[in-house]
Amino acid sequence: MTTAPAGAPERPDSSPRPTDRPAPSGRRPLSAARRANRAGLAFVSPTFLVVLVVVVLPIAWTVLLAFQDAKLVDIQGMGLFGNWSLDNFSQVFDSAGFWSSLGTTLLYTAGSTLGSVVLGLIAALALRKPFRGRGLLRAAMLLPYVAPVVAVAFVWEVALSPQYGVVNDWGRRLFGWDDPIAFLSTREYEVHLLGLHFDIPLALLTVIAFECWRYFPFAFLFILARLQAVPDGLEEAALVDGATPTQRFRHILLPQLMPVIALLCVLRFIMTFNKFDDVYLLTGGGAGTDVAAVRVYDFLTARYDVGAAAAQALVLAVSLMILLGFYFKFFGNKVQEDS
Repeated sequence: MTTAPAGAPERPDSSPRPTDRPAPSGRRPLSAARRANRAGLAFVSPTFLVVLVVVVLPIAWTVLLAFQDAKLVDIQGMGLFGNWSLDNFSQVFDSAGFWSSLGTTLLYTAGSTLGSVVLGLIAALALRKPFRGRGLLRAAMLLPYVAPVVAVAFVWEVALSPQYGVVNDWGRRLFGWDDPIAFLSTREYEVHLLGLHFDIPLALLTVIAFECWRYFPFAFLFILARLQAVPDGLEEAALVDGATPTQRFRHILLPQLMPVIALLCVLRFIMTFNKFDDVYLLTGGGAGTDVAAVRVYDFLTARYDVGAAAAQALVLAVSLMILLGFYFKFFGNKVQEDS
């Protein structure tokens, strides 16, 4: 190792030095997870805004109106908060026909739900096997569901008319009816069967029949899609073992269809419980068809009482939530096990 002579200038050190790094700017680079989260928020935000404006805000506004004395003429000048009271709910519960309308709604909903699902099941089983013209017949099955409700309701009104309806004409010719029957305006109709005399709610049963006919294609599509997914080997093995058609349906097809049928019952129950247009177009809520949704409309249009209408709608929603809670409590686990 040599040393520089005394008095000589020192040379700069030639040993390598670490390169200078830029100073940190204070912002950490985004990780892949954070970038994915931001992208997810960007995609979800439009849907969230639509749901907030279309669903959440109207529901919140309805709840606020249910606890206020709000008339239709005062609705524009009302604020978010006013004089809170329970007068609207007492008016709803004490009004004539409230409990009977709730019972009518339950009967209408249960009958329409059961009837539409059963009809859809029968149609799906009938059109399951291939035959000539099956595609055309399947398409025709969807006509009641896709047709405008105003058009089909008008057709039913004309067909069931006691003056010029084709149903009463067929009844006189084929069944010997003495007098025409007003299907849509008769609250109770006396029936004689096997020596017994009893009254049936004719208008309500007619509306239920219309609901079953109009919405059975909805169940038909679901059940038919599930039937197409059932393996053919299961039925072929049962057929080899000598199982009858009833046994094959009960022990093979029905267990495969139970999850779909349960889902259909829940969906149709929710839709029918809130149904308004079908009943109002056929009977206007008269002749024993005064369901809860029609009463909400009457509170709003006949009494111009927005607060009472909102309270009635809130009671209807809470009743539906309670019924669905009972369903999921007692039947939800069973359906999940079967699926």
